[in-house]
Amino acid sequence: MLADYQSLAELRYQIRRFLYFSEQAAREAGLEPRQHQLMLTLKGLPTGTRPRIGELAERLQIQHHSTVELVNRLAAGGYVRRHRGGEDRREVLLSLTPKGEKILRELSLHHKAELSTRGPALVGALKRAMQSGKGANGTRTSRRKK
Repeated sequence: MLADYQSLAELRYQIRRFLYFSEQAAREAGLEPRQHQLMLTLKGLPTGTRPRIGELAERLQIQHHSTVELVNRLAAGGYVRRHRGGEDRREVLLSLTPKGEKILRELSLHHKAELSTRGPALVGALKRAMQSGKGANGTRTSRRKK
C-alpha cells in the first residue's frame, strides 16, 4: 500500500514539474498558461472537429464563459480570430492567426525539447503508478472489503 502512495505521489510530482515548466514558458512568451493551452488545443483538435468555443471548453475542462474570455483576450492580442461557419452563419469558428501560429510553434519546440529531457522520468513514474496495486497475475487487486 505504501508503494501505491509513493508511485502516485511520484507521478503527480513529475506531472507538476512539466506543468510548471509549461506555465513558465508560456509566461516568458507573453501568454498566460491557459491562453497557451487554448491555442494548443485549437491547433491540435482531431481532424473533422469543428473549432468552436464549446469544443474547446470541453477539451480544456473549463466553463463556456471562461473559454469565451480566453478567446476574447487572445483575439485582442492578435493570436486567434473568429469567423462564421459555412452554411450556418450563426456558427462561430476559431483559428490561429499567423502570429498565433508562430508563438505556438516556438512554444511547442521548447516543450518537445523539455520532454526529451524530463519525459523518461514522467513515463517511468506513469508505468510504476500503473503497476502498483496489481496482483501477481497482473489484474488490479481489490481495494474494498467484502
